[in-house]
Amino acid sequence: MKYAILCALLVSASMGISACNKAESPDKVQADVAKATTEAAENNAKADDARKQAEAKAAEDLAKEKADAADKSVAAVADAAVTETEGATKVALAKCEALQGDAQKQCKDAANAHLQTVKDRAKAAKSQ
Repeated sequence: MKYAILCALLVSASMGISACNKAESPDKVQADVAKATTEAAENNAKADDARKQAEAKAAEDLAKEKADAADKSVAAVADAAVTETEGATKVALAKCEALQGDAQKQCKDAANAHLQTVKDRAKAAKSQ
């Protein structure tokens, strides 16, 4: 009895295995290929869209970083110009001390006005 059951199971298993390798009809194969091709094309299109979006975002981020770097550079140049002008103004004010009366006042006013002009231009450059 055990031998009969074992034989029946063996026959069933071998038939099941042989059924797995059965060739499909040409119409079914063609439909499966068409479906797989369509799915692959859709997946490729989605991947391409995702790539384009990522590239656009990266380009946007890069442009923003370049703009930020340019702003920092302008600010540094403006700060350096103000610092340089402050030093030159101190020297000019010291030289003004050699003058007397209105000449001394005009000399100091001119030096301070020049410094204020440079500071105003630096502030304007930083705010752009």
